[in-house]
Amino acid sequence: MFEPVTRGLVEDAHIAAGMSVLDIACGSGEPGLTLAEIVESTGCVTCTDIISEMVASAQRAAARRNLTNIKFHQCAADSLVFPNGSFDATVCRFGVMFFPEPLAGLREMLRVTKQDGRVALAVWHNIESNPFFHIVTEILARYVESPPDDPQAPGAFRFAEPGALARILEQAGAADVRERVLDFPIAAPISPHEFWTVRSEISDTVREKLAQIDQAQHALVKQHVIEAARAFFPQGQMKFPAKAIIVSGAKNNGRHPA
Repeated sequence: MFEPVTRGLVEDAHIAAGMSVLDIACGSGEPGLTLAEIVESTGCVTCTDIISEMVASAQRAAARRNLTNIKFHQCAADSLVFPNGSFDATVCRFGVMFFPEPLAGLREMLRVTKQDGRVALAVWHNIESNPFFHIVTEILARYVESPPDDPQAPGAFRFAEPGALARILEQAGAADVRERVLDFPIAAPISPHEFWTVRSEISDTVREKLAQIDQAQHALVKQHVIEAARAFFPQGQMKFPAKAIIVSGAKNNGRHPA
């Protein structure tokens, strides 16, 4: 569903065949699996995630695709287990928003990147531009009261404000920091019912809120979400408009992080 974002990271990190690339917060395997195909047999991709179950899932996915140029490590972004300058490029797709200490994580990503290599990060733009998320959020709000979000706390839209993540990447010591907004479709050959399954199972926040309501309310939320989502299923397949922010920067040229 997020393949256009992976392409954006590849472009902004200048990833090509033969490179050594680090994928932070790889989840169940993407974008690391796709990157392994892009760098080809002469390159190598290393994937990390803090959750062991995610690492194991990604390893199984790599085995199914017969990828031999990909490695996996369980570790946190702010305590990477690699020597200085290990990678030609480092990427993180929709992970940095959940770092407990984003500045520490970005400093580590720069540390393990080679001189003149680039770090590229993808985060979500504001929720209003992403109906894939706000359809469920707005309907759940009718049934579950939630306190106002802390804009500094880990969460999907923590860096939705343009410039927010770029400033932290500069503070971490990156040079030539760039930011762009990426408009893309979240598209997949799934039905509205399958969309509900995806959103209700992969989001910790949605699962936590659903746990607070009874079975009858749960059924109503599901019904309303499916009805609201149908407008985004032309020809019976999912296609949501979406907006992300891609921030990239180069390994500092003799500069020292603040």
